[in-house]
Amino acid sequence: MYYGENNYGPRTYEEQYDAIKGMNAYITKVFGWMFLGLLLTSLVGLAIASNLSLVYTIVTTPILFYGLMIAELVVVFVLSARITKFSYAAAVGLFMGYAALNGVTFSIIFLAYTDASILSAFGTTAVTFGIMCAYGYFTRNDLTRFRSILFMGLIGILVLSLVNIFLASSSIGWIISLVSLFVFLGLTAYDMQKLKAFYFNTEGNLALRNNLGIYGALQLYLDFINLFLTILRFMGKRRN
Repeated sequence: MYYGENNYGPRTYEEQYDAIKGMNAYITKVFGWMFLGLLLTSLVGLAIASNLSLVYTIVTTPILFYGLMIAELVVVFVLSARITKFSYAAAVGLFMGYAALNGVTFSIIFLAYTDASILSAFGTTAVTFGIMCAYGYFTRNDLTRFRSILFMGLIGILVLSLVNIFLASSSIGWIISLVSLFVFLGLTAYDMQKLKAFYFNTEGNLALRNNLGIYGALQLYLDFINLFLTILRFMGKRRN
């Protein structure tokens, strides 16, 4: 359900003010979990990257490398599919576990690109992500109408990425990056707006509201990570 700027349910000014205040506190908490996830990913990635023999083992052992990627997909799928069934502690544990697991594969980034490139891409991502979150929060437009387009874009990215594993085409790689940029910019605004619906649709059910907050943190975390990787591919400078 979409909640526009003036559609907060309560009719009196005091009730509307309290609802907006509660929603902002809820969104702040969600962003707190997202930032903790990003911090954990960075710390784990840096720790793994400092051990070159461990990184070499991960990269040169296909079963381990692809096993880690599959494990990440499984965690995201389970958390997304069962978010309403888990306890809050279990939802938080799975989210932070995924963030740590992602940090293991993320360690390769710290070795593949220069520190300056990573910092520059991170700063650009943070600014762009913030702008799209602000748009998703304040816009009066219903962004759910773009959901199918964004989903099709994700499918297209996945298919092209699989094809390019075998073709190793730089042109296809550029197309993937360009499509990814627009898709994850759109998803950032969409997921931000969706948090407002999570809050208002779970009135009277605090447990469900909290769990959906963790799910929202996961979605924003994924948006940020994928946007960062896309921008890094565009402007990143690889190490010699």
